[in-house]
Amino acid sequence: MSTTAPAWVSSLETHAPDVVACWRAFDWSLPGLKSLRRELRARVGEGHAPRILAQQEAVGDALEAVLRKLPERLLRAPGGEEDWNVAQAFAHTTAARRFLATWAALDADGRGPDDRPPVVTPSVPGRPDATREELLVLLDKSRRRIREAAARIEGGEMRRCNVEHPLVGHLRCGEWLLFIGLHDCMHLEQLHRLLEADASLDA
Repeated sequence: MSTTAPAWVSSLETHAPDVVACWRAFDWSLPGLKSLRRELRARVGEGHAPRILAQQEAVGDALEAVLRKLPERLLRAPGGEEDWNVAQAFAHTTAARRFLATWAALDADGRGPDDRPPVVTPSVPGRPDATREELLVLLDKSRRRIREAAARIEGGEMRRCNVEHPLVGHLRCGEWLLFIGLHDCMHLEQLHRLLEADASLDA
């Protein structure tokens, strides 16, 4: 990342500093994964769920803002992941938000399955022809799910979560709540780059 952060990063960092710090620390290398786990561990403690939720609300606002800025044609453009278009990648993002929040909440209050701990599976795309309005509905559903999860996680942030990521491994329930925003930042970066590239073509 350059020394001068893009405007969207600087703006988000004001309202979601822990999310952005974890995103900055992360890459898929072993050192990057270790750095991420250290950041998550340092930024999540007992009773922190409301603070994390406030940051996830800011991330949700950022996702909504960039989706509303995208010209309709860009919803069918390459979305920066696999061979998916933007609509597919955005729907995937909202599904990941719901899935991770739900499992973390189940484990935080002791209702997660013990016989077969869930594993984060390969990503699944959304519909390629989803409209902006449909994507906004999916985003709103994910925001409600995160709010519900945060209320259940509060007080259980330090409980080990059964959800296992194939590379990140196991995290605590509050750490998963924070991790959701990191995943969102990856897609925010892709969407803003797409917008910038489109603007440069029109210049």
